[in-house]
Amino acid sequence: MAKHKPAVAASKKADSRAAPAVTAVEMGARQRDISISEFFTKNRHLLGFDNPRKALLTCVKEAVDNALDACEEAGILPDVTVQLEVVAVGSSALPPASQATRFRITVTDNGPGIVRQQIPKIFAKLLYGSKFHRLRMSRGQQGIGISAAGMYGQLTTGKPVKIISRTGPKTPAHYFEVQIDTKKNEPLIHENKQIKWDQSCGTQVAIEVEGRYQKGRASVDEYLDQTSIANPHVRLIYRTPEGETKEYPRAYHELPPSPKEIKPHPYGIEFGMLLKMLQETKGETLSSFLSSDFCRVPPALADEICKTAKVSPRARPRDIRGAIAETLYHTIQATKIMAPPTNCLSPIGEKAILSGLYRQIKGEFYTAVSRPPSVYRGNPFIIEAGLAFGKAPDSTAKPEKPAQPLAEGEQEEGDSELARVIRYANRVPLLYQQSACASFKAVLATTWRNYGISQSRGALPAGPMVIFVHIASVWVPFTSESKEAIAEYDEIHKDITLALRECGRRLGLFLRRRERAAGEFRRRNIFELYIEEVVEACNRLKGGKLPTERLKAQLQKIASSRTGGSKTDKTLGKTGAGPEGLPHSIIVTAEGVDGAASLLPDGSPSGQPLADVSDEIQVKEKRPTSKPGRKQTTKAMTGKKGLGKAVPVPSLPKKGASSQRHTGAVHTGRKAHPTGKKK
Repeated sequence: MAKHKPAVAASKKADSRAAPAVTAVEMGARQRDISISEFFTKNRHLLGFDNPRKALLTCVKEAVDNALDACEEAGILPDVTVQLEVVAVGSSALPPASQATRFRITVTDNGPGIVRQQIPKIFAKLLYGSKFHRLRMSRGQQGIGISAAGMYGQLTTGKPVKIISRTGPKTPAHYFEVQIDTKKNEPLIHENKQIKWDQSCGTQVAIEVEGRYQKGRASVDEYLDQTSIANPHVRLIYRTPEGETKEYPRAYHELPPSPKEIKPHPYGIEFGMLLKMLQETKGETLSSFLSSDFCRVPPALADEICKTAKVSPRARPRDIRGAIAETLYHTIQATKIMAPPTNCLSPIGEKAILSGLYRQIKGEFYTAVSRPPSVYRGNPFIIEAGLAFGKAPDSTAKPEKPAQPLAEGEQEEGDSELARVIRYANRVPLLYQQSACASFKAVLATTWRNYGISQSRGALPAGPMVIFVHIASVWVPFTSESKEAIAEYDEIHKDITLALRECGRRLGLFLRRRERAAGEFRRRNIFELYIEEVVEACNRLKGGKLPTERLKAQLQKIASSRTGGSKTDKTLGKTGAGPEGLPHSIIVTAEGVDGAASLLPDGSPSGQPLADVSDEIQVKEKRPTSKPGRKQTTKAMTGKKGLGKAVPVPSLPKKGASSQRHTGAVHTGRKAHPTGKKK
């Protein structure tokens, strides 16, 4: 054993020479501050710049969101122009848009403009903005978006962000070229001058980035399509890289109600935040601190909280520390306090959702639901849901295409397609991380089979359906800085589920009515097939002296009354509240539009298709000529309870009889004739 000791000692000595120990002083010398810009430069995927296609969308999204927020806060109806241009790399020729790798994004708005001194910091400094500390609904929240887009352009192309801004017709327009000093998170100004600009006020930002342009899901085109649905008061002009111009006209000519800023709610703060607020408050006493720095805490309730916590209401807030502060915090959380006010929110509204869905999505049935305000962690929020079902009716039957062999994994398009979910947070479309979003999980958890829609376990419902979900909140709980998915809070999930169930109940009622109406229409056709033969037979029995037209009219009246008649038309009269039992709903048929169409902002009368819509987003209906003397009615209605109140529902057809088509609330859009020749 003694012989091996020198060898072990020698090896240890050699190891110490090979890797000398690092002292604490040397380790301390390596420490340095990390700028937020420097951090996101290395972790740009956290902000939504994962790949070139997604990066292009993120840059457009941040610029458009800022433009809309600025216009709405200034009380201006937004006019926004988005232009994508292909940029040549070096001296090479311009490639096609689908093969290009570099683009110039230009977004122009008619907002209030930006003060000259603030332009460099807004566009070239991360975490700089006015929305982070305010509790009011807005699209932006963190002060990262547009400056991060400029940082991405700086990293990929080396080009600065170019900004033109003008605050009024009598003030000059300022032109800036700025970049970010990532080590200091401060703007670098390359150019600053006054220029002539034809706009009286507004802002234009141009960013040159590496990207990839491709149409389809999660593209710039889809983002702008969905933006026009949730923002009907916005006029959007989109110039694609291929040279096309798409215009989304303004459907509402009134701004949404301007949200008001509120103070924090006591239920929405944590213990550390309370300690910070106690040290920073301007209140002289603890009671005045509670009543002035929080919402929904009147002076009487503040005194009661102090009494319960066994603290003097006249105590100085800065002296509240340690166990006393912790007792005060638990007392606040245990006290029953009114929910925060909801004037800090600006929901889309049921009529606006209906208008957006109708203009953008072709279908047969549309409905929208707005839930009452709720609260999570002291933050108020409102859930809105909408639904578009079916395909636009067409009077002309389309010829069937010959069957073609399908590639491996390919499926035929048809009713087997799954529903599409479009998600929004504060009117902004969410196009990525769908499976991680609370909205999508709530759609999966809803039992759509109860409403007549097929659904596999753990999957989306099957059928031609678009499901709309929107959350409006002063602080949306996103899962990451890229703002692509909503966190799974129990309160949020519950409200989304309740809104989707209400939409599902209305859809189920529509489907049941349509099915019964189709059967009643077939039944009426059978009656009318034999009316002429019965009239001719009766005329022969009377020796040709029978008034055939009068008898024919009487028999048609009997057939109509047996299958609903005018009583159904009267019951299902077109009212502004929508079809009977289906509030805030629209039903589209080949003959026109029924339901809440009269409440839409363009004033189209119920029963008429909406007009003045561009070709990209217009729903076109054709009106076939109906035969004289044939009324489109349904069976008589019987009062049954539904949707929380007494609602007329079609009665079941009698045994051996099928149901007809009706026009008051539901149409099928096509006629089913029995076999055999019709005279």
